[in-house]
Amino acid sequence: MAGNVGLLAGLAALSALSAVLVAGAAARLVRPTAVAASIADRPRSVDLDSEPRSMLDEPGTRQGYAFLAPTGQPSSLTCEQAHRIVRQARAALAYEPGPVAPGALAAAAADWLDPHGLWSAAPDSPIPAALDQHAEALLHELEEADLSGCSAARAVGDALVRWTAELGARFDESRRQTRSASGALPASVLHAAAEGVVFEDDVRPARQLATLLGERAGRVESGVGAAVTAYVDVARARFFPSFDGEQWADVVRAAAVRAYVQLVDPHGAWASVDEEASVYDVDLDARPPDRLWDDGVRTAIGVRVESGPMDPLQVGDVVVAIAGMATAGLPVEQLDQLVYATTDAPVSAPIVVLRRGERALRTLDLPAPDDQDTDSEPAQQLPAYRVSFGAGDALIVEIHDVRSDLGDELAATLRAQTTASARAVSGLLLDLRDDGGGSTEGAIAAIGLFLPGVPLFPMVRRDGLIEVDRAPEPPLTDQWTRPVATLVDGDTASAAEMIAGALAAYRRGLVLGSSTYGKGCAQEYLDDVAHVGVLRLTTLLYSLPDGSPVQGVGLEPSIFLPAPTPARSGAGHGREREADVQNAPPTWRGPDVRDRSRVLSAAAASWPDPRGTVGPCRDASVCRALFALAAASPGKRPTAALTPAPAASGRR
Repeated sequence: MAGNVGLLAGLAALSALSAVLVAGAAARLVRPTAVAASIADRPRSVDLDSEPRSMLDEPGTRQGYAFLAPTGQPSSLTCEQAHRIVRQARAALAYEPGPVAPGALAAAAADWLDPHGLWSAAPDSPIPAALDQHAEALLHELEEADLSGCSAARAVGDALVRWTAELGARFDESRRQTRSASGALPASVLHAAAEGVVFEDDVRPARQLATLLGERAGRVESGVGAAVTAYVDVARARFFPSFDGEQWADVVRAAAVRAYVQLVDPHGAWASVDEEASVYDVDLDARPPDRLWDDGVRTAIGVRVESGPMDPLQVGDVVVAIAGMATAGLPVEQLDQLVYATTDAPVSAPIVVLRRGERALRTLDLPAPDDQDTDSEPAQQLPAYRVSFGAGDALIVEIHDVRSDLGDELAATLRAQTTASARAVSGLLLDLRDDGGGSTEGAIAAIGLFLPGVPLFPMVRRDGLIEVDRAPEPPLTDQWTRPVATLVDGDTASAAEMIAGALAAYRRGLVLGSSTYGKGCAQEYLDDVAHVGVLRLTTLLYSLPDGSPVQGVGLEPSIFLPAPTPARSGAGHGREREADVQNAPPTWRGPDVRDRSRVLSAAAASWPDPRGTVGPCRDASVCRALFALAAASPGKRPTAALTPAPAASGRR
């Protein structure tokens, strides 16, 4: 009890800071795109009276996102809420979804249900069998309007009551025995228990894991004392919730909805407000918010910092609480969201850690972020370099992902690079290899630098309504009138395919490399109609300006270069393409919307004859592309042999 009193007293001391953060939930939600509605409330299925509450109710928006600090409770949905979200997802898709197999729903729901490898993913869990048994009825409850009874999820919930009670008893007994037998622990034993890995890639039996968690927690309590007891109590409540059957049924329904959405839309997702950062994972990867650490490992009592700690954290610290919220037992999705909310909060956030070599918890103060006027900051520049191309240079610009401000970034890069040397820039090669795409708006803005004002991509919705995007018209000083080409591979996808495809459709620039991934669909973010979470859904299919399909087809290069290219992020060549994805959206051919007066002749897209050497290059594939462009020029072929630079080391 002493630990609880001390913890609650510490939270009370933060009330003056947290008071400035209290505002309506609708004002808190900042989306990367427009949303359908505001979330007015945050229903709770369960209250954990002993759980520390976070002060981060109103995060900031330095990165363009604002995330609520999570509650630490599992996502849950009533039967009606689950049905409404499924109906919304099916109606908003750009295509008629295929049928969902009950077995597939059961398997995917078991994965989503279990954040710890204790409830339904462990090999000794009885819950997968219960989900299989009731999968057909559960599917009916999600899809059909008749909600009478809604008993399928409740049957699985009743099984979870018995299962988690058994596991909780094992945890309690192991914790009790360890505390009574430990005595004065050496510091090395204490920290081995606090830092030890318990959640592995290969899920261990749940009974074994529950016992191990209790043993680790008991050792830490023996070594640290009552100060850590409140945090262990919270972890216990999260690992083994004391829910009744109906409360567990709500958790099962939430897992089933997450599974269902991804089964009908492989690019889609649903998450509760507590875990909505997971819906924006692609965007956050492209422009990540600040993080408290780069890599961390969940332990029995918190998170061990592995690398890249933000000051004043250190490698090896076990983070027990962030801004008043215990970290032990949080799902990965909620832990990530808590970190995002913390680093963007406009107030200083306390972090409780157990540091190596110490026996007492210490509290660190994470400084509040400096005020930043992001509108006045200059656009970032993209990785770029020059390669000799005859009397001038070819400018190579690497586009790793398509962010919403790509147009500004590319314009800033071109301005800087064209004035950085007295040598003329003969042409621009956009390296789009291993670029999985991103923002449609970013792609269109970038295309405007080369094709200002032209009609671009026809996009079709479920009702057949076709929208046509038009490229912006940037200032004349930013418009690129010299030759341009794109280098692509099998990992070039989505918005990156838009850039290469639009330049090719207007004959503005040649496409070199190999066939692209073939993702000709776009996702939008929507608040769900139940007002409890967020949907990412494929709501649009698009084609190239000339009507050529992209979805499931990809782009065929103007000049095929079979040589393999290195991958930046481990994705590599040869992975599956969009056409291989189960339940992927269908192929769609659109109308030709090009402004025919702006379609260039084939000769207009060609590069000048270098009349001499090309290279050397640090990336052999880039030099092959430049030689191919030179060979396609109206003049004669270059005479030099391809000579990669001696310091070739990947693509940077």
